[in-house]
Amino acid sequence: MTTVDVNAVALGVESFGDERAPLVLLVGAPTMLSWPDALCARLAAGGRRAVRYDLRDSGGSTTADPEAPAYTLRDLAADAAALVGALGGGPAQLAGIGVGGMVAQVAALDHPGAFSALTLAGTRPVAPGPVDPDLPEHDGPTMGRLFARQLPDWADRAAVAEFAAAGAEILGDDPAAARATAARIWERTPGVTPPVHLANHLGLVFAKLDCTPRWRERLPEINLPTLVVHGRRNRFFPVGNGEALAREIPAARLLVLEDAATAIPATAVEEVADAMLGLTCAKDR
Repeated sequence: MTTVDVNAVALGVESFGDERAPLVLLVGAPTMLSWPDALCARLAAGGRRAVRYDLRDSGGSTTADPEAPAYTLRDLAADAAALVGALGGGPAQLAGIGVGGMVAQVAALDHPGAFSALTLAGTRPVAPGPVDPDLPEHDGPTMGRLFARQLPDWADRAAVAEFAAAGAEILGDDPAAARATAARIWERTPGVTPPVHLANHLGLVFAKLDCTPRWRERLPEINLPTLVVHGRRNRFFPVGNGEALAREIPAARLLVLEDAATAIPATAVEEVADAMLGLTCAKDR
């Protein structure tokens, strides 16, 4: 792991594979650990350089004030494009998961020359907050259970890991995997205050982020080979959101993971990686 300076901030990055290989840039949600180690390794074994990175205010990236971020969603999108330039691998395949998928959509629209292909996993075509009438909202009972829980003692690594495991069980994800990932995120969290931990573990900085203007109406402008990956059992962003993305992006293919929820499970890593490796870059079409 290292940091790369772009747009007056440092972004924490981790690289897998040959530095001379075609670049796949993996946007965190918000930390790079949203992307499983095994998936990164599989992409590297398939002849790619997989680079995953932390968004601002998370992991090894610059942390300022998660309660009042002095940047916008479009700044995060600009970071992705600048990172491709700094890494020297452009144009790159761009991949975003969860809220990182929102960053990836805007990056592909605002900086099309930086990217050759796009993967959107477990995300939706609108910003955090109320959704459009034709899109499925978060599952109400699930969200009630998820957010009714008492927050852990953020200074207690084991308690934070158990909190994540319990949340994963509510969402339909693997509790053991979530527990292990949360412990690693805790070790990388660059501060001890609750807002910093909330930003790293729950991505709550996005609730305070300026995500205007809307971008959904611009999705037909994306002229990149696109893979949309969505868990059938995703209760946070139900599968109708992924179906809308695949329908509205002209060159999109939808891959529904029947037994997955919000995270990419170990059982689906090979299928997802193979689909990403199979994307035809725009310059090769």
